[in-house]
Amino acid sequence: MADSDTLYARLGGYDGFAAVAGELLPRLMADPLLGRFWQNRGSDGVNREKQLLIDFLSASAGGPLLYTGRDMSTTHQGMGINDEDWQAFTGHLIATVDKYELPERERGEVLAFIENLRTEVVDG
Repeated sequence: MADSDTLYARLGGYDGFAAVAGELLPRLMADPLLGRFWQNRGSDGVNREKQLLIDFLSASAGGPLLYTGRDMSTTHQGMGINDEDWQAFTGHLIATVDKYELPERERGEVLAFIENLRTEVVDG
């Protein structure tokens, strides 16, 4: 597969992933239901989380970035993330993806990838 065929390249590379993370995280933090997960985080912690999100998504999409964070199960263990939280998260994700008007193929790949993480993120 040529590098230009990767989802990473088709989504605009690093700049594309950084833009999405920059849009998505503030949406999640401002959500009345989901904001609790960031209520005691300082700006440095949020910035680190944003970079880990960019790295994780970029590496997962075939990009050159190395993700050095923990796996999704370990990262979200004990946070009490439930089905309602997941639905709120995916609503913000869809709104973010739609803001960037991704082509249908890429939109479908992104949403399918995230949905595959559900069992690693949601408790129970």
